[in-house]
Amino acid sequence: MNRTVKYSVIPLIFVILLFSSCSNVSREKDNTPPNIIYIMTDDHGYQAISSYNGELNQTPNIDRIADEGVMFTNSFVTNSICSPSRAVMLTGRFSHENGQRLNGQRFDGSQMTFPKIMQDAGYETAMIGKWHLGSDPTGFDYWNILPGQGDYYNPDFIEMGERKRVEGYVTNLITDYSLNWLEERNSEKPFCLLVHHKAPHRCWMPDTSHLYMYNDVTFPLPDNFYDTYEGREAAASQKMHMENLDLVNDLKLLDEEGEIQTPLRKYFVNQVERMNEAQRKAWDKAYKDEIEYYKKADLKGDALLEWKYQRYLEDYLRCIASVDENIGRLLDYLDENNLTENTLVVYTSDQGFYLGEHGWFDKRFMYEESFRTPLLMRLPSAISKGKIDELVQNIDYAPTFLELAGVGPTEKMQGRSLLPLIEGTKNTEWRNSLYYHYFEFPGPHSVKRHYGIRTDKHKLIHFYYDIDQWELYDLEQDPLEINNIYGKEGYDEITDKLYNELLQLQKQYNDTTVVISR
Repeated sequence: MNRTVKYSVIPLIFVILLFSSCSNVSREKDNTPPNIIYIMTDDHGYQAISSYNGELNQTPNIDRIADEGVMFTNSFVTNSICSPSRAVMLTGRFSHENGQRLNGQRFDGSQMTFPKIMQDAGYETAMIGKWHLGSDPTGFDYWNILPGQGDYYNPDFIEMGERKRVEGYVTNLITDYSLNWLEERNSEKPFCLLVHHKAPHRCWMPDTSHLYMYNDVTFPLPDNFYDTYEGREAAASQKMHMENLDLVNDLKLLDEEGEIQTPLRKYFVNQVERMNEAQRKAWDKAYKDEIEYYKKADLKGDALLEWKYQRYLEDYLRCIASVDENIGRLLDYLDENNLTENTLVVYTSDQGFYLGEHGWFDKRFMYEESFRTPLLMRLPSAISKGKIDELVQNIDYAPTFLELAGVGPTEKMQGRSLLPLIEGTKNTEWRNSLYYHYFEFPGPHSVKRHYGIRTDKHKLIHFYYDIDQWELYDLEQDPLEINNIYGKEGYDEITDKLYNELLQLQKQYNDTTVVISR
């Protein structure tokens, strides 16, 4: 670990409170509890944040949070899919415990969530942006959400139960609503604001201001782009390969002649028909050359796959550029209103995403790119810059926010507060392994159901339901996860160790939905 904790600006009595093991944590000289702004994007892979990587794009505003706070280098989810991940974040409980195992299910809003507890503790709470949980939000003094997945252009919002269409680009609008709420909130109360962006979720529609960004960039292929999936039946049977990208919906080849007919063309037509005249004119002009090129080039085989990859990344990263600019707007607001010192700012995604690794887009698998997610936190009154290398998971968010608010997590929460890690408490005992369980099969992209365990060096996965296959990876020797060593000579001891620990994790987290056998 490499982290630095700032003590000098905190009064002595506050230092005692801050670093004690009790949960009654306060901040600043007037003992005001810290505010919280939790920013979550949808499908933002850590590879596309320059503080994590820097090879694909630059994200200067998101990087500010890392530069002025802490960056978690080993942050993961429990179930790499949108709705379940959001439910885990709210409840601090695994999918099998909170009931949200799949997309499309209706979240039980009557159960305990951290915003409800924070309300009871005197916080003013708000939820703005992508909700994607079916039921109306509970535990919020104000909410203004996108219905379902939401739309990029001129989207509908449901504000406290009233639905209306709003002119503009969704990332900008979510930030506008967030800033308006910050202006109008009760300034006598601490606040907790959840800002949930739609971007960069599929179908990756950039703002008109970014339509030409990356036109002159050739992105390098990931080292395992041409993965053959040898010895990995589940990986071979997925439907999220570059070849599965829809030419119209995903790659924007909406030709006037209607010659390019695809399964998702009708859906994408609905998206562009939401645009006003100026937006549509700018859009059609930007993609005209791409449509003409594709029709003339007659791309086949690897050339087609690599062209799809380039087109996919261009629009994906253009969407992130808008996110980054809007993070800057929020951070600037905090600076201008003297809120920076005592506001915890969190940046994360509901899961990671494949940016061509294994030849894929999307998420779901327990392999690193979708299992792992970015997590950055900044609270200048208590912490300064550094990296945290321990294994953390999205079940840990709710307990962390509640301890910051001065109230402890409920007994049902299965995560742990991250404050000891953030504060640099010495000799902090922490978990040595993570548990994961993905349920959505049969379903989109045909990713098999699976569960598994990850340590700092190894990963053991079991795919089940209509398949029975185990996979074992040495993450130090095989970080690309292309060599399944399960059952191979010399790995019996580590396999047994991981298997037994996996049994213990299932017992610890009360996952009785499957019975392990091998």
